[in-house]
Amino acid sequence: MTAGGVSAPANAGVEFEARITPIVIVSCIMAATGGLMFGYDVGVSGGVTSMPDFLKKFFPVVYRKSQESGDNSNYCKYDNQGLQLFTSSLYLAGLTSTFLASYTTRRLGRRLTMLIAGILFIIGVILNAAAQDLAMLIIGRILLGCGVGFANQAVPLFLSEIAPTRIRGGLNILFQLNVTIGILFANLINYGTAKIKGGWGWRVSLGLAGVPALLLTVGSILVVDTPNSLIERGHLDEGKAVLRRIRGTDNIEPEYLELVEASRVAKEVKHPFRNLLKRRNRPQLIISVLLQIFQQFTGINAIMFYAPVLFNTLGFGSDAALYSAVITGAVNVLSTIVSIYSVDKVGRRVLLLEAGIQMFFSQVVIAILLGIKLKDDSPGLDRGYAILVVVMVCVFVSAFAWSWGPLGWLIPSETFPLETRSAGQSITVCVNLLFTFAIAQAFLSMLCHLKYGIFAFFSGWVLIMSIFVLFLLPETKNIPIEEMTEKVWKRHWFWKRYMDDYEDEGVTDINGVPTKKNGKINGFDHPSDQL
Repeated sequence: MTAGGVSAPANAGVEFEARITPIVIVSCIMAATGGLMFGYDVGVSGGVTSMPDFLKKFFPVVYRKSQESGDNSNYCKYDNQGLQLFTSSLYLAGLTSTFLASYTTRRLGRRLTMLIAGILFIIGVILNAAAQDLAMLIIGRILLGCGVGFANQAVPLFLSEIAPTRIRGGLNILFQLNVTIGILFANLINYGTAKIKGGWGWRVSLGLAGVPALLLTVGSILVVDTPNSLIERGHLDEGKAVLRRIRGTDNIEPEYLELVEASRVAKEVKHPFRNLLKRRNRPQLIISVLLQIFQQFTGINAIMFYAPVLFNTLGFGSDAALYSAVITGAVNVLSTIVSIYSVDKVGRRVLLLEAGIQMFFSQVVIAILLGIKLKDDSPGLDRGYAILVVVMVCVFVSAFAWSWGPLGWLIPSETFPLETRSAGQSITVCVNLLFTFAIAQAFLSMLCHLKYGIFAFFSGWVLIMSIFVLFLLPETKNIPIEEMTEKVWKRHWFWKRYMDDYEDEGVTDINGVPTKKNGKINGFDHPSDQL
């Protein structure tokens, strides 16, 4: 049975014929530039907030504190709510905009939603680069956040729906790969612009965020919308034509019929957000929400947002801090490439479990090193220990980059049935941005109060999430996206108990004839009682 309680076509269980066509590759690369846009902003904010000229103009109190020494200076130099708001306001705006993005994704399509994301981001970049006061800076960040909300809503869905099943994981991770490339580019640019004389280097860093935004905007004009989206909006002939183009074969009838059937079921759902709360959709919802929470509580965004600030706090010089951030950014990119090649071979669970061990080990080592070697009033770490901290940060980042980074987006985008997919993605993005906002807003204060214990805090969460993966996360590799119910949820030792809903409402055989169960039609006393 497919999503929504309707029996699957007779071809269920057979992988649909599909070639890896140029249009699929080009469309996925262009769409994934949304990740480049997101990643650049994640990387650029930490570098900019460590630049003295930026701090002098917008946060003079922080600037003075960063130049002074005294009690707790190693851990509390940058503890300022306004400075944290500069970083976190983007994610709060993204959180609120994702609900509108859910509507546009469903009603206007994935492609148009990506176009809106690019335009909003470009306007925000202009305001940021030209900012004359803090208000102008924050408004620009809010518009950037709206762009991020729209992009994070549409891009993962686009990639999951347009990719052939056997390489869906790898192509979807293009989004995360572009996030990591964006972070690396931002770190490299910050390293260069920090040396610009005259106090305007930060404007260059913020302004260059317009480049990936422009790429996404142009790309979304050129790509085709997904067959799923076109069929969902009633454009059946166009959807069939696009499906034929992207699959590179005329034998698309089985997949086309399954998409049409999934769309029919989806249209019967008048309230997708309310439908998400039904018992049968609970496994996907719980897993998607927890994946986003766990992704943020690995501590990755705390490190990536504030990498230069963090390394400065640990006693690195300004140049050394930016240089170390570049190294971690490069490791991030290379490790994400590892994920692209391995996710559809070894599976999602293996990558998550291996990475859990690696992240836990590296964070515990960092906590011990800082606890022993970095005192509140010390000038910083000795060179050897400082290098070891950078190595351990790289070990941590590499593990995250081939596991929780890409898979936190991939798994939710491929598990929701079509009738709740847009709403489910909206909840996924919303929860992700909510906890991204919380970590971004709290990290510098947590660093000040917990000191080296902050790494022990995050390592504890890594242990919890690894246990969750071991027992409650099913494997989804090589499963057609519309067959998750039959092949994943109904076979999982724990989640299968939530699939009883499918047996109790709206079930038909392959000819559309209502089936009887316990003397009832589709589990109801009378056909008129059905949804």
